[in-house]
Amino acid sequence: MIPEHYLLCILGMGLATFLPRWLPLMWLSGREISPLFVRWLRFVPASILSALVVPSILLDPAGDLSLIRPEFLVALPTLAFAWWTRSLGGTVVVGMVLFSCVGKLM
Repeated sequence: MIPEHYLLCILGMGLATFLPRWLPLMWLSGREISPLFVRWLRFVPASILSALVVPSILLDPAGDLSLIRPEFLVALPTLAFAWWTRSLGGTVVVGMVLFSCVGKLM
């Protein structure tokens, strides 16, 4: 059988996962949301993605800024391609091909 502390831990994790999703939903349901707030919310996904990706592109394993890393060299043309075409699939393919090429050259 499962020890009690495992069951309490699983229930606590479930509650910690459920509440941050449920509380805003209940708080905002039936309310008029300001257009300024909706506009602000549109920037949240890009901000989170940038916060996750940019440090791994610019910083070496020691945490120092390095502009000659393969990740950074590939990110620039891939970003330009993404901006120009607005194609997610194409951007992924271009990034993978460029990273493979840079990896073979370095």
